[in-house]
Amino acid sequence: MWVTASPFSVNRFYRTRRPVSKPASFFIMEEYNWFALKNVPRVGNVTFRRLVNHFGSPGRVLSASEAELSAVEGIHPSVIYSLLHHDYRQFADNECSLLLRTGAGIVTFRSRDFPCLLQQIHDPPPFLYVKGQLKSHEKTISVVGSRRASPYGISTTSRLARELSDNGIAVVSGMARGVDTAAHRGALSGGGRSIGVLGCGVNVIYPAENRSLFAEMADKGALVSEFPLGTKPLAENFPRRNRIISGISTGVLVVEAAEGSGSLITAQCALEQGRDVYAVPGNVSSPLSRGTNLLIKQGAKLVERIEDILEELPCRSGSAARASLSLAPCFSPLEASVYSCLSQTPLHIDEIAAKCALTAGDVSAILLRLELNGAITQLPGKHFATP
Repeated sequence: MWVTASPFSVNRFYRTRRPVSKPASFFIMEEYNWFALKNVPRVGNVTFRRLVNHFGSPGRVLSASEAELSAVEGIHPSVIYSLLHHDYRQFADNECSLLLRTGAGIVTFRSRDFPCLLQQIHDPPPFLYVKGQLKSHEKTISVVGSRRASPYGISTTSRLARELSDNGIAVVSGMARGVDTAAHRGALSGGGRSIGVLGCGVNVIYPAENRSLFAEMADKGALVSEFPLGTKPLAENFPRRNRIISGISTGVLVVEAAEGSGSLITAQCALEQGRDVYAVPGNVSSPLSRGTNLLIKQGAKLVERIEDILEELPCRSGSAARASLSLAPCFSPLEASVYSCLSQTPLHIDEIAAKCALTAGDVSAILLRLELNGAITQLPGKHFATP
């Protein structure tokens, strides 16, 4: 059987003779290049975006010369060395093979399906592994809490998740035991969508007793992860995935959390990302209520019923809403990334460039197009905002 470790060697081989069969990477060349660039040491999420935005695609980054790489603003010489010398072929080929075998896919930050809210955080992943379907402009609320939730926590979570679903809001959580599982099941029972953000590969079922829930989520919502296929649920992965749980959502609802729990890390991520934080009050004598009650003391919105969340959700009505709906599908991926950074709070062009990992020149051209389309307004001092 024909085997190769690189799509570039495939291209060279095809110029000489036809192979009996083709490697997995031949069929999904674009994904191969995304995997390859992500595997290069010292290429973090921000650098990855900066390189792709400069060259146009991961494939062009990987084939760039030392001089071309040196011309990219903000790229350290050690990154250039890694790009020129690191052998990523085995990793990328393995990922392509697993992708084909597991039926998973990837959604890149340049895709229209990449969640717009996630584009706004400091270091969004350049792509997400996905089983199911993501929707870029979907209304979402994250629901998180204790793995050892009480009957009160489980029933409250199920009710609120179902009611969120009834109001057309997708429920995001982490697929863990306890509150997470109750949140996903509650949303699905209401006939809505739910998104599970994993601390392992999307082809790894954890916890094992959620096997049927994994299948239902992939069918009626989405399972997503930034971790490579086959990644085990290591403890260090979960704090990192929490920024995606909050980043993909308008706000985070915490139901039962002990002091120092991972749910409070998610709430902290939400605050740093400018998201709303909600908390369900609990029994003052229960350790599982200390975290949520502390959040309420610190200013989180107290939630007793679904209306407490709905009244806080950002929404626009009338012509402004229709304009935003009509404009959004017309954005290119880069325009969508820049537009998603803006709100009615003005940002300076340098702040926008930093958030989007673009050069000032690229951002200036994009802002001009958005301004001509009426999507944004320029204010004095090179500040920009949505109308």
